[in-house]
Amino acid sequence: MVGDLPPLPAAVEVAAFHVVREALSNAVKHAHADRIVVEVQTVGDRLRAEVRDDGNGTVSPRQDGVGLTSMRERAEELGGDFAITSDPTRGTTVRLELPTAGGAAAKVGRP
Repeated sequence: MVGDLPPLPAAVEVAAFHVVREALSNAVKHAHADRIVVEVQTVGDRLRAEVRDDGNGTVSPRQDGVGLTSMRERAEELGGDFAITSDPTRGTTVRLELPTAGGAAAKVGRP
């Protein structure tokens, strides 16, 4: 589900796309999920993207690989937040929140 979104800085669009794509790939490849729900919406001046699956969860403690590290770095680079919660009986939720106005997201690529 994607709600109505305002115009977003290009850096926010690109980061959200790549994080959601990677989360979807992980849900299929590693969690063997049967159901994946993607929600994207704005909450105040932040873009929130959430990917929830019903897969087998992750091994705890988890060693972040290249994909998870990249997702976290994309969020931090724009002044956003990235979190993963996981439970072997309920699957995994990946949540990304990025600022949509001002802050680092609006200044990326500008002097």
